Amino acid sequence: MAINCRVMVFAKAPTPGRVKTRLIPSLGESGAAELQRQLIERTLRTAAAAGLGALELWCAPGPDDPFFAACAARHDIGLRTQSEGDLGARMAGALESALAAGSPGLLIGCDCPALTAAYLREAAAALTDGNDAVLGPAEDGGYVLIGLSRSPPAELFAGIAWGTATVMEETRMRLARLHWRWRELALMWDLDRPEDLPRLGQLRA
Repeated sequence: MAINCRVMVFAKAPTPGRVKTRLIPSLGESGAAELQRQLIERTLRTAAAAGLGALELWCAPGPDDPFFAACAARHDIGLRTQSEGDLGARMAGALESALAAGSPGLLIGCDCPALTAAYLREAAAALTDGNDAVLGPAEDGGYVLIGLSRSPPAELFAGIAWGTATVMEETRMRLARLHWRWRELALMWDLDRPEDLPRLGQLRA
């Protein structure tokens, strides 16, 4: 049975000096920006291969970057602008848009090169199997994916210390307080630090 789920990819424009800053000492500003471009393309290909339904690229600071326009043409996807506010407010806005359109929403970033189409299909299936939320936990204490089948109250995303090792645990506690049912997928890893680069090489081998 086909699963209809809107997949939203969050991405920063690959501007040298403004992306993958923790990798600049290893790759240089241009190298880090090129890696960002590759990660965005890889994530879009993976999301398209999952075949779940509408696919959108949510851009920061906006969709005017020529790279984003090229992505839209290559992958036949819609471009959206991330809303104002911190990461939580921007994620809530994107997920609300999917739910308002009548389908569950899956939100992913571009920092997880190990992400697979099967992983996304598993996440979407969890949302059609009675779960209010699905999470893809990350080794660094955050998550690489969040999906919702119902509209999020403000307390699900507000006031979280994004980018820290407590994000996943804090989200679990908030879901429990809401009495929501959720499922967690297999642990994944993000590509954020120089020590993560050898793992990217293993994926490419």
